Amino acid sequence: MLTSDLVAAAIVTIMLIPQSLAYAMLAGLPAEVGLYASILPLIAYAIFGTSRTLAVGPVAVVSLMTASSIGTIAAQGTPDYLTAAALLALISGAMLMAMGLLRMGFMANFLSHPVISGFITASGLLIAAGQVKHILGVRAEGHTLAEVAGELFFNLHETNIVTLLVGVSVLDAVMGRRSSHSQEGGCPSE
Repeated sequence: MLTSDLVAAAIVTIMLIPQSLAYAMLAGLPAEVGLYASILPLIAYAIFGTSRTLAVGPVAVVSLMTASSIGTIAAQGTPDYLTAAALLALISGAMLMAMGLLRMGFMANFLSHPVISGFITASGLLIAAGQVKHILGVRAEGHTLAEVAGELFFNLHETNIVTLLVGVSVLDAVMGRRSSHSQEGGCPSE
């Protein structure tokens, strides 16, 4: 039992570190903030949680929502932005605790699957579009897909060829490895 728990802890740690760094940057916060934000939820859920299979930690959608809501209050990289993010986290936590104590989880049943699926898909598209700037090596800011796409288009002439070659080769390697694994495993119905 202890061995299984230690293996699970090592796997969670290996996965959580890069994820939490990336989600913090997605929220417009310093990378180390992601590490701080991911430690306490795991400890709290280990003490108070009821599900053995629930994953707890930062997620992309919350990072995007944080950046979009705080971006109207303060500029990224400023102390006010960090303060606003911390205050938003405290308010959100207090609201979730109050809703839990009042047994209001049933309200999630009123959100239809297409609405949730559309929200998650749109978030994924926005995240992907936001990463294209890193592959091209250009500056492109924005909170909507149209803003990011427009910035990418107008700054396309600033593309860094070395960055583009490295980015495309890494994507090719990752996608090639993924497709070879799916071909090796085959389809269950075959």
